[in-house]
Amino acid sequence: MTPLKKQSKKQQRAFYAARRGSWNGVNPVTRTVPSRKAYDRNRVKQELRKEQ
Repeated sequence: MTPLKKQSKKQQRAFYAARRGSWNGVNPVTRTVPSRKAYDRNRVKQELRKEQ
């Protein structure tokens, strides 16, 4: 067993890639939650419809 720091970059990348999990086809960028403080026209419209 060779220490990780003494292995080649290619072997280090392979080691870390094997330890990393899979997103299973999910794009993490689209999983963000929008800020409630930011102005959103659609949210304003929905609130106006609920009041009526």
